[in-house]
Amino acid sequence: MKTFYALLCTLLMSASMCAQMNSKQIDSLVNYAMSKFNVAGTAVAIVKDGKIIHSKGYGVKSIETKSPVNEHTQFAIASNSKAFTTVALALLVEEGKINWLDKVKDHIPEFTMYNDYVEDNFNIQDLVTHRSGLGLGMGDLMFFPDGSDFTMADLLSSFQYFKPESAFRTKWDYDNLLYLVAGELIARKSGMTWEAFIKTRILDPLNMDNTYASLREIKDVSNLSSSHSTDTGTIRIIPTFKEMINGAAGGIFSNVDDLCEWMLLHLNKGKYGEDLNKQLFSGLNHREMWKIHTVMRVNPDPRYNSHFSGYGLGWFLSDVKGNMKVEHTGGLPGMLSNTIMIPDLNLGVVILTNTSDDGGGLFSSVANAIVDDYLGLDNYKWVDKYAAYYKKRTKGNDDFTNKVWEEVEVADASNIKQKNYIGLYEDKWFGNVEVYRNKGKMHIRSHRSPKLNGELQFYKDHTFAVKWEYQDMNADAFVIFEMDEKEKAQRIKIKGISPNIDFSFDFQDLDLQRVNK
Repeated sequence: MKTFYALLCTLLMSASMCAQMNSKQIDSLVNYAMSKFNVAGTAVAIVKDGKIIHSKGYGVKSIETKSPVNEHTQFAIASNSKAFTTVALALLVEEGKINWLDKVKDHIPEFTMYNDYVEDNFNIQDLVTHRSGLGLGMGDLMFFPDGSDFTMADLLSSFQYFKPESAFRTKWDYDNLLYLVAGELIARKSGMTWEAFIKTRILDPLNMDNTYASLREIKDVSNLSSSHSTDTGTIRIIPTFKEMINGAAGGIFSNVDDLCEWMLLHLNKGKYGEDLNKQLFSGLNHREMWKIHTVMRVNPDPRYNSHFSGYGLGWFLSDVKGNMKVEHTGGLPGMLSNTIMIPDLNLGVVILTNTSDDGGGLFSSVANAIVDDYLGLDNYKWVDKYAAYYKKRTKGNDDFTNKVWEEVEVADASNIKQKNYIGLYEDKWFGNVEVYRNKGKMHIRSHRSPKLNGELQFYKDHTFAVKWEYQDMNADAFVIFEMDEKEKAQRIKIKGISPNIDFSFDFQDLDLQRVNK
């Protein structure tokens, strides 16, 4: 009997520890987070045991209109679109149109890579598992900032010019460009655009009626959130990011209510419908998507006692307190998203925000607090910890960048011979960048990415600082000239000024060489 009562007490204690937050407590958590982070609006939803138990908006869609966010408000979900792309590939696999290990060149003959072996052996799963050997965000400058004129043909030929940073299939380094190639493959094998495929084969069957595969497909924008940024210290509205060549890496706009259906689909291993009597993708492909394809470093945090970490097909995979964790985040200028599923607990959490940079602190702290509650962990005060971290990071970033611009302000540029820098410079994948005079001052501009232009302000030696016309994200940069023996510039290297510059501004991958002697 003592054993029975001991077991009963243990079970009661476990049940008490795993008490789930109710909607009022979630409201309190989110509102507290919004008081700590400068975020215009957010939306939070939770699914548990096959049901939507919370779906709600907070704050405003726009700091100008003050219109409130609700559960149907559309946000850019950015890189959470990647899992839609891998599901689209899975559907083509099940139709027999492709196999996961097919060589990319068999379907896209123009596809190139940095050496013949990698090019000839690069398969479809390599497109979506971040193991190409290319560095973090390599080539993203083709599309960040938006408004460039690069085409799919440019993209497919560009990889031959990139220099790998690791051996093929040995290391995880996040990329976006290869997902765009996956989107092109989907278009070629299905006979419709990536956007049309996503709508007809995924969104329509799931009744995700307020989700759109691209911004231009949203005809009624009355419930579309504006994009906001806090990187200048105060919150401001910025333009909504325009599409890349296709949306396979980050083009979808959705809302938390629709994304509950998306999480339930995955938690039910591809089944959907009122009685789960429909199957979008097979259990076999569900396992393929939730299998580690690229091993990553394990976070040794004893709080979660994690043992593995890696990337599947469009998902990050790890374990927390003996439970599998499936997650992904997404970020575009002014829009952030976070999706977490704990399949062992039949739990899913999604958070969307319309503000960068502070939105990252909000979606991380709120998601962690909710998941911890279901794991039966103590209150770790995630909001306070992230708020302190962001405050420290922002101060460090501001101190560094402010010091640079203060030095620029007092730098003596009287001995600068502008004619030695003026000219046209070319990078093999990014195209031409021009240094020219404008009203007696030196300026720099990209011919193919027109928002990357600005005045060159002398810093020191042969290094200048440029504050780009583009200010939606903090991407201001050092422009470093390499001179020949006659003190004439022959090469340009560019490096972001901010220590926290987004990795998609991969200036370090440019090798701009003078083309007019």
